[in-house]
Amino acid sequence: MPKRLILASSSPRRYDLLSQLGIEFDVIPSQVEEDFLPKESPRSHVLRLAEAKASEIAEKYPNQWVLGADTIVYINHKILGKPKDRKEAQKMLRQLSGKEHQVFTGVSIKHLKKNRTDRKVVRSFVRIKRLAPSEIDWYIQTGEPFDKAGGYAAQGIGSFMIESIRGSYTNVIGLPLCEVLQMLLRLGAIRVSKSGLRMID
Repeated sequence: MPKRLILASSSPRRYDLLSQLGIEFDVIPSQVEEDFLPKESPRSHVLRLAEAKASEIAEKYPNQWVLGADTIVYINHKILGKPKDRKEAQKMLRQLSGKEHQVFTGVSIKHLKKNRTDRKVVRSFVRIKRLAPSEIDWYIQTGEPFDKAGGYAAQGIGSFMIESIRGSYTNVIGLPLCEVLQMLLRLGAIRVSKSGLRMID
């Protein structure tokens, strides 16, 4: 396998975001279970899972840079993951309706052979408009909420409900690009040139 960055995620949103940077990368999804631990803070939760995902793939490919990430929505002292069914999606959207919530993404980048690693948690604030029951039912019918943290997609149909975002927009989608690029540069994983961004062996 050529020396390229490995994205340890099957998320189409993370794939699209990372592609925007022009970095060559491979997708090898982690099989880490996105479980919740009692009394775990949102920061600890996303960082634990991001590191677990990166570590799992890095152990298989110790000579390559691996990026793991995890995103959750946090409101009223509760972590919202991905809704399992229509009822759970409905409950989540009702919780978010008319309120501001936080979006946390944990990012972990590792290279085992070089013994180099960096990790970071990024937080954004999102305000959702007051949603009518008919809007919630319609949105759930689109099928979009079911593989999204908090039950909505900021970059998709769900954009209709967003009044404002404070902080990183790409973080809300699932991968804070500004911070990821800074981490890769700090680790010496990439080089910036006139022709673009290139991975360094």
